[in-house]
Amino acid sequence: MKRLPQVQLQIAGDGPQRSELENLARELCLTNVKFAGHVGGKVLDYMIASARFTVLPSRAYETLGKTILESYAWGRPVVASDLGSRRELVDQGETGLLFPPGNVEQLEKAISFLVERPELTAQMGVTGRRFVEAKHAPEAHYRALMRLYAQMRPWPRKGKKAAALPVTAPPLRVAFIGGRGMVSKYSGIETYYEEVGKRLVEMGHDVTVYCRSYFTPALSAHEGMRLVRLPTFRSKHLETLVHTLLSTVHVMFSGCDIVHYHAQGPALFSFFPRLVGKKTVVTVQGQDWQRKKWGRFAALTLRLGELASARLPNRTMVVSQALQRHYQTAYGVKTKYVPNGSMIRKRVAPSEMSEWGLEPDNYILFLGRFSPEKNCHLLIEAYERLDTPAKLVLAGGSSYTSAYVDQLRKHQSEQVLFLDWVYGAALDELLTNAALFVLPSDLEGLSLALLDAMGAAVCVLTSDIPENREVIEGTGFTFQPGDATDLARMLRLLLSDTSARTVAGRNAQARVRERYLWPRIAAEIGRSYVELTERTGVLEAHPPAKVPARGTSRQAG
Repeated sequence: MKRLPQVQLQIAGDGPQRSELENLARELCLTNVKFAGHVGGKVLDYMIASARFTVLPSRAYETLGKTILESYAWGRPVVASDLGSRRELVDQGETGLLFPPGNVEQLEKAISFLVERPELTAQMGVTGRRFVEAKHAPEAHYRALMRLYAQMRPWPRKGKKAAALPVTAPPLRVAFIGGRGMVSKYSGIETYYEEVGKRLVEMGHDVTVYCRSYFTPALSAHEGMRLVRLPTFRSKHLETLVHTLLSTVHVMFSGCDIVHYHAQGPALFSFFPRLVGKKTVVTVQGQDWQRKKWGRFAALTLRLGELASARLPNRTMVVSQALQRHYQTAYGVKTKYVPNGSMIRKRVAPSEMSEWGLEPDNYILFLGRFSPEKNCHLLIEAYERLDTPAKLVLAGGSSYTSAYVDQLRKHQSEQVLFLDWVYGAALDELLTNAALFVLPSDLEGLSLALLDAMGAAVCVLTSDIPENREVIEGTGFTFQPGDATDLARMLRLLLSDTSARTVAGRNAQARVRERYLWPRIAAEIGRSYVELTERTGVLEAHPPAKVPARGTSRQAG
C-alpha cells in the first residue's frame, strides 16, 4: 500500500498478528490503511458493499473461499492469491484477478488495474454476483443437502410407517425420442440430449435415450443415462419416422412417466404414449418443413408434424419467442418457452490450429450443417469480395445435401477451408480463437452454434431474422438476409475494428451467462416435468430461464 498512496485499504478481521501489522503500518507511515478489527453482520455487509473490490492475499490453502463468495454476493470483484480453491472461484479477468502468492509487484499491478478501470471493475462485480446466484445460492445448497439426506435415509422397519419427507419425491422416469443418439454429434438435438439429460440425472431423475443403432456405439449407458439402441432404414425420408415408430412402441411398454419427443417430425407419434397413461412433451427446434432440402411430400409430412406438435402432446416447448408467437398465432396454443443452452468457454492456447493452417484472431468461422437454408454459399460469395488476410473456415457436414456441399467445396482454397464436424478440445480451440463467427441462415429456431460462439466471447454476425435478433440483441451485429453485398460490408467493417469485436464478444458471453447456461435450462425443463406430473415435492435448484426482452438488433453501418 506504500506504493499506492491514493488507494484506501480497510482491513476487517482480528488475530494474533494484528498488533504487529499495525506497528508495520505506522513504521511505513501508511495513512491510507485502516484496521477495523473484527466486524460482522450489517457492519461487514456495509464495508463490502462500500468497497470497489476485495483483496485476499493469503498464503494459506482454503477448501472454499467464503469471503470471495460474500464479495460476489455484494457485486464486488476479488483480487486473490492464486492458491488452493481460489482458481475455481475467481474467473481471471471476468470476476476478479489472481496473482502469484507473495508477489508484491503483481499484487500492486492487480490493484492498480482495477482502481484505474472503474467500469470494468463494476462489470466484474456483476459477473461475480451472477456466478453466486447460479452456483452458490443458499437455497440451492439447502435443497441439495436435503436431497442428500433423503437419499441416505434408512428403510423403515417392517410395520412402522416412515416419516414423510416433504422436501423430495420419487425421481421421474423420462425418455428422449427423436434424435440420432448419444456420444457422436450431428445436430443440436444430440447436444441437447447430452447436456440436458446428464443434468436431469444429477437432479435424481431416471433418463432413457432412444438411439439409432448405426449412430450410437454399443453402450448400455452414457453420463448416467440409459441407452436403448434400435434399428432404422438409412433413408432421407424414412429414417426418423421408422426409428420414432419403433421407439414409441418400445416406450409404451416401459415404466417411463414422461416421453419427450424432439422436433416436429417425431411429434406425429406423441399421442400414442398418452393412451397408456404417460405424459408427452414435444420440443420444437424450428419450422422444419421450411427447410429447402425437403421435397413436397416430406415438407407436407413435416407440416402435419407441426400441427401434431401443437395438438397431440400434453405440453409443447419452443426454443425461441418467435416460435412461441407463431404457435399462438397459427394454432392458438400457449407453448412453454425454454431456450437451448450453452457453456462459458475460455480461450484455448493454439494446438491443432497450425495443422489447419490457421492463426488466432485471423479467421472467420461458420459452424453447422451444410444445407441450403444455412446460406453457406452466401457467406462464401461475400467473403470472396473482400481483400483480407483473414481466412474463412466452414466446419460441419451435410444433411442429405451432397449436391449442395459439392458446389460449396468448389470454392475450397488456401483461404477458404472446409473442416469436418469438430468436437471437444478441438472445438474449444477453433471457437475461442476465431476473430468472428457468422450465421448467415434464413431459417433458425435457436442456433446452438450461435450460443456456443457467444459463450466463447467471440463477436457474432448473423442474418437479421427474428430468431437471431432475440438472442444477440445489443451484443452482436446483423446483415440483411440473403444480401451478399451487405454481408460483405459488415465483414469488412468488423474485421477492421478489433476493439468493437472484443467489446461485442464480452457482451455476448455475459448474455449467455445470464440467460443460456445449460444448468439453468435443464432445471427449467425439470420443473416443467414436475408440473406436468403434479409432483410438487420435487426440488428446484435454479431460477427460471429469463425471457429476453423483445426488440430489434442494432446494425452497424
